[in-house]
Amino acid sequence: MTSLVVPSRIPLLLACSFVLPSLTAAQGSPATIDQAITLGAYYADGDYGEDANTEIRYFPISYEFNRGNWGFQLLAPHLEVTGLGNVLINAGGVTRAVAGSEVTSSSGMGDSIATLIYRLDPASLEAPLVEMRLDVKVPTADEAKSLGTGEVDYSLQVDVTKYVGNSALFATVGYNFRGESDIFQGLEDSAFAQLGFALPLNARWSAGMFYDFREPASSFVEETHELVPYINWQLSERWSITGQASWGFTDASADLAVFGLLRYSW
Repeated sequence: MTSLVVPSRIPLLLACSFVLPSLTAAQGSPATIDQAITLGAYYADGDYGEDANTEIRYFPISYEFNRGNWGFQLLAPHLEVTGLGNVLINAGGVTRAVAGSEVTSSSGMGDSIATLIYRLDPASLEAPLVEMRLDVKVPTADEAKSLGTGEVDYSLQVDVTKYVGNSALFATVGYNFRGESDIFQGLEDSAFAQLGFALPLNARWSAGMFYDFREPASSFVEETHELVPYINWQLSERWSITGQASWGFTDASADLAVFGLLRYSW
């Protein structure tokens, strides 16, 4: 049986669910329960338009529970940042109330993320799969260390996936609602969108690419445009590995970013 895997189309670092929703799940079977645990490792390096580079090392662990049309995910990460303190995970470059001029290193727990998912019943076997998501960022990161804003954020999004033969096309539109921060100035609500494709290479390998657009997270920075290729290796029925890289086209993105995931499902 050919494996086809596409990433969950939320902002890159939140993407810890990498399994395309199955038609059975979308149609809603109350007796069906699927669970998964995912370990991730992310590395990014770039100047983000500043005089010194910022390095980010991000290690999330997530738990996923799906039953019928409904799904729930909970993510908790460890975060390490070396830089001027004006780059936030999932936001990019921002401006602090007190500008930093020295490169420092901070580490600790990052912000946790709780996600509620609802999958609409498709009108037919040929109809696109539609999934709605609510993400709540819980401020478990230390804002004094520039690991987070210290505020609760929300995001709403709609994912649409359409099978074309053995491949799939997918798109996302969403909106981030950010809390005001006393440390980081000018944070703004912003929209985001992704458009991509996935195709099977053989029974165990699949690959794809998506284009990611995000409006500025702060009034002092620019929008981001990134191209993200990825590949998935289905080790067995329960284990899989996914790798991503990204190329940004504005100063708001890292010069280099890679992301790997190990997933176990049952």
